[in-house]
Amino acid sequence: MAEGRRLSAAVRLLQTPEGVELGLTLADTGQRLWAFLIDQLIIIAALALLTVAALLLGLGALVGGSGAVAEVVAVLWLVGGFVLRNGWFILWEAGRHTATPGKRLMKIRVAARDGSRLSLDAVVARNLLRELEFFLPLSFLFHEAGTGQASAWAALAGLLWSLSFALLPLFNRDRLRVGDLVAGTWVLRSPRPQLGADMLARPAMAETGFRFTPAQLDAYGEYELQTLERVLRAAIPDAMRRPADDPVVVVAAAIRARIGHQGGDDYQFLSAYYAALRARLERGLLMGRRRLDKDDA
Repeated sequence: MAEGRRLSAAVRLLQTPEGVELGLTLADTGQRLWAFLIDQLIIIAALALLTVAALLLGLGALVGGSGAVAEVVAVLWLVGGFVLRNGWFILWEAGRHTATPGKRLMKIRVAARDGSRLSLDAVVARNLLRELEFFLPLSFLFHEAGTGQASAWAALAGLLWSLSFALLPLFNRDRLRVGDLVAGTWVLRSPRPQLGADMLARPAMAETGFRFTPAQLDAYGEYELQTLERVLRAAIPDAMRRPADDPVVVVAAAIRARIGHQGGDDYQFLSAYYAALRARLERGLLMGRRRLDKDDA
């Protein structure tokens, strides 16, 4: 499918070109607004520093009179602002994180709506259209106001133009700007992943006294290792009594029957087998050998 199916107000189910379905959460309007304001503050600070540096380097000596200096500074802010803000958004969003510093602080990022890798063309399109949506009418309005030529109708037209585009994400279900519609992008939440603790770091994974032969360890592969890890993560290590249908009892019995092993506490047995199987599979990967599951020869 080309685009994500709607699951709820903010969640979309996206099928990637590889056939993997991902649940994605759209960034809300507040996150996008705060990210935009943070980026703009950084850009304004950079422009202010650039202006101060230009004046210190003798810009005032190159032109005559304070009026000329003010006009040159105004041009510097118009041209420099255009180059800096577009370069800022394009370079950051085309990078590995597909997010500007403001977006990263708000834990959101730009992504392609078809599940493919975000292309440079899409990044350039969505950011250049921001000029037509927002900055161009406001720049015209401020310039006319500065020269005293702006009429009330021109001011109202510029304000309505900017507001109509700025408020567009509020009136479509995927919260898309015009730039997103044209570029085929959307803005998603990108929370920092929280990694679970390494199973081998658990106290219960300490030396248990179990030993396994290479043949016993070769009975399973990566898929079974992952299944065993899920069982161990959900289990209670210090349980004294377990019912017959407890996953630890069931899995331990199945593994013992397959590899021909008897005796010992079920949880300690599974913990020891997990550690030994994981170590063997990791050594195999170092040698270029990978076993996906028990049926992989």
